[in-house]
Amino acid sequence: MTRKPLPLLSTGHSGGSRSAMTCLYRCGNACDHPVPNESGNEYFGDMARAEVSRRGVLQAAGAGAIVLGLAGAGVAGAPEAASAASGEAESAANGWRPGRGPQPLTFGAVEPNTADALTVAAGYAQSVVIRWGDAVVPGAPAFDAYQQSPAAQEKQFGYNNDFVAILPLDHSDRHALLVCNHEYTNEELMFPGFTGLANLTVEQQKTAIAAHGMSVVEIERVLGTGQWRPVTHGRRAYNRRITALSTKFRLTGPVAGTASVRTAADPAGRTVIGTLNNCSGGVTPWGTVLSGEENFNQYFVGADGAPEEAKDSLDRYGISTAVRYPSGSRMWDKADPRFDLTVTPNEANRFGWIVEVDPFDPDSTPRKHTALGRFKHEAANIVIAPDGRVAVYMGDDERFDYLYKFVSHKRYRPGDKRHNLTLLESGDLYVAKFRYTSAADIDGSGRLPGDGAFDGSGVWLPLVRDNRSMVEGMTVEQVLVHTRLAADKIGPTKMDRPEDVEANPVTGRIYVALTNNTQRGTADKAPADEVNPRNVNKHGHILELVEDGGNHAGTTFTWSIPIVCGDPADPATYFAGYDKTKVSRISCPDNVMFDRSGNLWISTDGNAFGTNDGLFAVPLSGPEAGHLKQFLTVPKGAETCGPALTGDGESLFVAVQHPGEISGASWDRPASVWPDGDHAKPGIAVVWHPDGRSIGR
Repeated sequence: MTRKPLPLLSTGHSGGSRSAMTCLYRCGNACDHPVPNESGNEYFGDMARAEVSRRGVLQAAGAGAIVLGLAGAGVAGAPEAASAASGEAESAANGWRPGRGPQPLTFGAVEPNTADALTVAAGYAQSVVIRWGDAVVPGAPAFDAYQQSPAAQEKQFGYNNDFVAILPLDHSDRHALLVCNHEYTNEELMFPGFTGLANLTVEQQKTAIAAHGMSVVEIERVLGTGQWRPVTHGRRAYNRRITALSTKFRLTGPVAGTASVRTAADPAGRTVIGTLNNCSGGVTPWGTVLSGEENFNQYFVGADGAPEEAKDSLDRYGISTAVRYPSGSRMWDKADPRFDLTVTPNEANRFGWIVEVDPFDPDSTPRKHTALGRFKHEAANIVIAPDGRVAVYMGDDERFDYLYKFVSHKRYRPGDKRHNLTLLESGDLYVAKFRYTSAADIDGSGRLPGDGAFDGSGVWLPLVRDNRSMVEGMTVEQVLVHTRLAADKIGPTKMDRPEDVEANPVTGRIYVALTNNTQRGTADKAPADEVNPRNVNKHGHILELVEDGGNHAGTTFTWSIPIVCGDPADPATYFAGYDKTKVSRISCPDNVMFDRSGNLWISTDGNAFGTNDGLFAVPLSGPEAGHLKQFLTVPKGAETCGPALTGDGESLFVAVQHPGEISGASWDRPASVWPDGDHAKPGIAVVWHPDGRSIGR
């Protein structure tokens, strides 16, 4: 195929390292709007004198964690009981087969580049598994950009794939379910002849709505290799599109049925149509998939006409109450009045939750769990505590927002899926507050304090506990629907965009990707502190939490920062003390995962160096701790999402999101032609080594 020449297009944007086009469609120009969190939370200035003992921190951090089970992004769970093909089985608690202890990362680092290609480490092979428009439901029509329709899109692979989970259907690592989120649409890159959002037809708007949501696809391994492809024969009974257009979701937990979520179309307040802006997610120990509804605010209009008592919350969630149509609005109210908050003021309260989907039961109704709180969820990942309760870690992906944890009331029962499906319906919700050892040494430069480490202790502040609100003046319903406002009242620590939160399956320690915050320390904004140590933080960092006593259901922890991202030549970077002349540069960590040896893999979003985003790997222990290397780069204009490993560690799936999303690009004038050489299409690729070795070796 003759590849189209790529035009020179602008990538600059005042809001940060992303293109203006990405900022518009991904998050509704959040960078150009006021920071939603205007609360005056303390930053421990008054606690700087009460510094925690450095020796005590290290002793606590060295304590071994007791981990009964882990599940997270990229964990491929083996069936636990009965046959997964029956839809009855659960995934194993941690998904990984026993490893042989720490294994080195021997691949050669990929150099930064701006190529319009998926570039992988030397010696590895790659192929595209599935792309936007490919058939998901048997009988789906062939993709035709000029004949798109809602009916077709509801049977085809959706747009802008993000989170990826690989769930085995047997014990041979040859047959699995691929589950993927479809975060958002970019109508400029979807529709030929695009002339503006206001000019889209209702049919096109409904097609875009249908392109949101999730896909479940049966895949099979190509015999004798690490390559995978969709199954194209037989019933494919599990294959399913979950969309924002027509899929019914059931609300669970304390908010279900309350006044906050009732609408004229749903007076019972228990059934929601669709899921929006699904970013990252997680895999539960019982074999279901969790998905986070993130920038849902951008789809709603008419908040200027919403009831006055609702406007504080709408503003706190980034929904403009000043004008009917905020800049860049998709104007979906033309296609469906539920997106008009003047008409349906409670509809926005029905989004911003953690969604749970059972891929093994295609007839099941997906659920939105209100007990986990409502905010801009990046992901949700589970650890089973020593007493059997499950702890769910979650980040609110906004500048100066918070890190959360949910602990179930009920206990996990291995093999009892019916029971385990109720675990997220009732529990305690917490938000994190950090204490520091070297508060007086933090000057905003990112340089290490005098004791040689960014570290301290912390506490999980209760928002809801034992079915009671812990926030003065707010009911349980109000706390869970307006979780941001509730958290503001009790003073947690404002963070630099907490995104994915994952547990290390070897140690049980928790790792948080803090992507960036270019407004840290600017006029009238919170200055740097020890857990967010740089002002104008454009590169981000990785945070490690160690729950005291290895108890993930507990309320105290210690913390440290093993990686301060950026150019290793910059003194304001840190890689666990490793020789920085041997380290790859990294910017804007987003999703994270672990391999069986406990090595941390980090995908990036919005690389501030001007080169393509990528996937990196770094050991966290032993002599190579901190030796971060780049494993792959994604095509021009794209973001690295997923990633996910198969249970045997031999196949790596990566979601290539928004290739060619560069200001000035369009379907007719693409800035990328990945993956087919004609037009940019988001898709999922798989990487493997031809000799069958594990990824990274």
